[in-house]
Amino acid sequence: MEVLQTEEDFYELAYHYFQRAAAQNVVYVEPFFDPQAHTRRGVAFETVINGIERAQHDAEIKLGVKSNLIMCFLRDMSAESAAEHLEMAIPHLHKMIGVGLDSDEKDNPPSKFAGTFARARELGMKLTMHCDVNQKDILEHIDECLNLIKVDRIDHGVNSLDDERIAEQVAERGIGLTVCPVSNRFVVQNLTGDEIRSMLERGIKATVNSDDPAYFRAYMNENLLALAEDAAFSREELRTLTANAFEISWLDEASKAGYLARVNAVQ
Repeated sequence: MEVLQTEEDFYELAYHYFQRAAAQNVVYVEPFFDPQAHTRRGVAFETVINGIERAQHDAEIKLGVKSNLIMCFLRDMSAESAAEHLEMAIPHLHKMIGVGLDSDEKDNPPSKFAGTFARARELGMKLTMHCDVNQKDILEHIDECLNLIKVDRIDHGVNSLDDERIAEQVAERGIGLTVCPVSNRFVVQNLTGDEIRSMLERGIKATVNSDDPAYFRAYMNENLLALAEDAAFSREELRTLTANAFEISWLDEASKAGYLARVNAVQ
């Protein structure tokens, strides 16, 4: 990360990502950024978000890729740091749609950040949290997401199937799960295709996503192709996963309807 220093650096990084997304026919993105990873290096919060925002603006105009930004907190840093960065973000709330929680989950439960997420909710932000596959205390973490933090969706969330009560809650509340098949294959040597198919059968709003795409070498299409080629997902299953992604997005209802009409029009 040391190479990222100026607003232009963050602009170039983000814009190159949007170019890659556009090349795969991605039309809408809700990307994460981790400000603490940069402020702890002495880079100003404004430098980070202003560079990303300019790239978002240009990507929408030049590439046709619309986006809404999610600020993530690093869970292996302190709750006080998360709260401090939320306050830093207040002058920039119009540039973001929600907050998330990522990085090392071990001994860093959602409850550690309950106060910060409650404050974010008061500020009108949407809420999500990572619950990556097969992590320590994962079912407790998912339960806290659902019943303490009351998130709007859960990132990854594959282990929700391991507990019938949790699985029922996820389905009944319409909580979206942003599953990342290729990164799952790195973590548990399995695309978790069976689990994704089980989610669809249960009416859970499972979606397919890229996870650190440059690191795992899998953007959106590589994840969808992996499910089709290695887990025998049908065209209709892939369509459902794509429709789910728009349905659980944090877009306004009119925008969702427009994108869903485009998905449904594909033969």
